Amino acid sequence: MKIIITEKISEKGIDTLLKAGATVDVKDNLSRQELLDCIAEYDGIIVRSVTKINEEFYQYAKNLKVVGRAGNGVDNIEMEGATKRGIIVVNTPESNIVSAAELTIGLLIASCRNIPQADALLKSRIWDRTNLKGVELQGKTIGVVGLGRIGGLVTTRVQSFGMKVVAYDPYISEARFKKYGVERMEKLEDLMKVADFITVHTPKTEETLGMIGEEQFKFAKKGVRVINCARGGIIDENALAKALNEGIVASAGIDVLVGEPHPTSILLDFDNVVVTPHIGADTIEAQDNVGVTIALEVLSALRGEMAPNSVNLPTLHQQELEALTSFLQMGETLGKLYHQLEKDAVEKVEIVYSGDVAELQTSILTLAILKGIFEPVLKERVNYVNAGIIAQNRGIAVVESKESAKANYANLIKVKVYSRESVFSVSGTVFGKGELRIVDVNGFEFDVMPAPYMLVAENMDKPGMIGQIGTLLGASKINIATMQVSRNYKENRAMMFLTIDSEATKETLKLISGVEGIFKVRFVKM
Repeated sequence: MKIIITEKISEKGIDTLLKAGATVDVKDNLSRQELLDCIAEYDGIIVRSVTKINEEFYQYAKNLKVVGRAGNGVDNIEMEGATKRGIIVVNTPESNIVSAAELTIGLLIASCRNIPQADALLKSRIWDRTNLKGVELQGKTIGVVGLGRIGGLVTTRVQSFGMKVVAYDPYISEARFKKYGVERMEKLEDLMKVADFITVHTPKTEETLGMIGEEQFKFAKKGVRVINCARGGIIDENALAKALNEGIVASAGIDVLVGEPHPTSILLDFDNVVVTPHIGADTIEAQDNVGVTIALEVLSALRGEMAPNSVNLPTLHQQELEALTSFLQMGETLGKLYHQLEKDAVEKVEIVYSGDVAELQTSILTLAILKGIFEPVLKERVNYVNAGIIAQNRGIAVVESKESAKANYANLIKVKVYSRESVFSVSGTVFGKGELRIVDVNGFEFDVMPAPYMLVAENMDKPGMIGQIGTLLGASKINIATMQVSRNYKENRAMMFLTIDSEATKETLKLISGVEGIFKVRFVKM
């Protein structure tokens, strides 16, 4: 695991990588060309907000497996290029949320009480309170734009000041508004009309860029005060400057600017605007949390594990991930069986989730199954990120459905793989504390615990078959760990599922195939 870090993270984060055995190069002063020239050496890169991870970068990053963004947003990372190449993008969305929420409160108070101006006057040896009269928070209405993680923390804090909170967020459920005791505004203009203070906590997207501009300020209460600790440009800077000049906005607290890190914003010319250089996450606690968290995320991705904060995968909380882990392994196992038992090109994959597993986030389990199907036959990197894209590019239809529990199993995953000529089916379940079982292959019932090496044989159901296979494996010095046989009485066929201690060579498989009554034998490697 070779990792380059191009922007500063905490020493605790670096130590976490080193203790895991990674090779770490901290190079935070590279030119763009120097980075492009060396990136092919690395499996992972950790950045903050300055390093641009774009299509040009991906052209050079031939061995890159993971991009770690030490922070919340991913504005500087081009996601489509990463996803199609199977590069996992991870970030740390919750490591600095307390610090960001607290800075919001700091700028809120600083801007409504003129604290920076008072400080500057007194340090200039001027005792003058003439133009320093502020306003109280108690009894006022604050409009929170974006009721996500940070918006929720800000809400609870301003409520302790006795403020009424209204919020606008079309993507948040009604239950969350009720949880925080917040009045929902159906339109942003409705929020602008009633808010004495406005604070934004949304990601920077095409939809949110400039979402508060001239048109929105036309609806604002005169004397409103505005805070932005989210991303530069969510509040249009020119529109805000105009509103300040016209007295619509009484003051503002801004931690993020469009042109950062260059101090060129028009807002810097206003005495009633408190500005800070994007310090929302700059606390000792937040930086340690960010550093350690991004290190653990990158390590998980490089080990092939599921990273909870994968940006180009469905978002998983830690509890969800713990519940899914065994099912992810089961899904990959079922998928891997197909191309090792069958050779036909896949045209359609149908997946049925039954029982408890149907209540989980099955979209990620479907990706695990697709990863398992493609991994044994493709030279390109296959992982949770690009498995769905590979299926799409190959014209493979993927159908997912859910149903109530089967009679014999509390949970069951059934995979049917359609080729032009046939249908292959395999089912698996998870018992107790993560015990995986393959329970059905093409209608033959089993109770097989997956193993690194397995042998699957289809044969005529007649005496002597087990003995002959055992003898040939013994002659090849391959030890049998377990063996199960399932029978189809109507067709007089049987299937043997053996777990073995070592790989079976082509010569051994050829010997077994030559036994009279053997229809097919396959070596399976997990």
